[in-house]
Amino acid sequence: MHRMGYKGWVLVVALFCFVLLMAACSAAPKTEQSQSNIEQSTATNGEGADEAATSTETGTDTYPRTIQTARGDMEIEQQPKKIALAHWGLSDDLLVFDLDSVAITLPFTEEQSLLKSDIYKPYVEGISNLEVVGENTQVNLEALLAYEPDLIIAGNVTNKDILEQLDQIAPTVVVDEEKQDVFKEWRAVITEFGQILGQEDTAKAYTDDFEQKLVEGKNKLQSVEGSVAFLQIREKQAYLQSAEYITEYYEGLGLTPPATEAAGELTLEGIAKLDPDYLILGYFNMEDSSLPAVTDEWEKSEVWKGLKAVKNGQVYKINGQVAFGFGPVSKTYGVETIIESLQAK
Repeated sequence: MHRMGYKGWVLVVALFCFVLLMAACSAAPKTEQSQSNIEQSTATNGEGADEAATSTETGTDTYPRTIQTARGDMEIEQQPKKIALAHWGLSDDLLVFDLDSVAITLPFTEEQSLLKSDIYKPYVEGISNLEVVGENTQVNLEALLAYEPDLIIAGNVTNKDILEQLDQIAPTVVVDEEKQDVFKEWRAVITEFGQILGQEDTAKAYTDDFEQKLVEGKNKLQSVEGSVAFLQIREKQAYLQSAEYITEYYEGLGLTPPATEAAGELTLEGIAKLDPDYLILGYFNMEDSSLPAVTDEWEKSEVWKGLKAVKNGQVYKINGQVAFGFGPVSKTYGVETIIESLQAK
């Protein structure tokens, strides 16, 4: 073992004294608000005040910190700089944060993804190093290992078969997918991500901004009367989106769904039976219009031309691949585009 010389010991003692002095100076009473936060966290988790303070503070300097995961409490030693996401469904949630280096797993192939589209440009242009370490929901463990992450984020259901391998690559935070529906509760997901990444303020700001968009949008669309149907338009099928699935668009913007609970595939005749006042068509070929869509033939038929929404010029086309996603980027695009479309009626 390397032996420290006399001068070295003097330096250590001096530094130790300095730390004690700073600790004494910072021992002023906590504000009423911060004390309330600590007491609340202690009551919730049954932990000591010191640990509660660490978990409720906001900022990039509050490490190490203890967070709750699907496998119990986990301590993150320092703010992660290289983050890898093994969960294919949470890329949207991760991209709203200020990241310099990130690796993600995609639900489709990288070529099919919209990472290079104008919609995602504001979210990815600030990332110096964005790598794909999995496609079609499958994690490429070799690519993940080569990325050398500081921290991996995974799901206890989605990634249950590879958690041991992930642990061998880097410390892995396992999100509890059985506790909350990560595909619907994106606000809770980005709040959790904010705690993991030391960016709680970013998560709160995004959520607050989104809620403000809903409030403003609802006011702007008060004059929209009648039913609004959202259809997912594929190559050969069309699917009615349920009010439960797209609550931000219906309840959030104050829109009225068609008089049916039968969400799912619809024929042209089925749409004619609903005959909504407004049709919002979410196309999955928006990025490549050379690809076919089921409405190509429908638009030539008399049944289509007889639809109330068609006759009144109240049919709007949006990017369904994005708008009918389940993350914050998707929902933000959807809300903004729907408001813009219906305001132009």
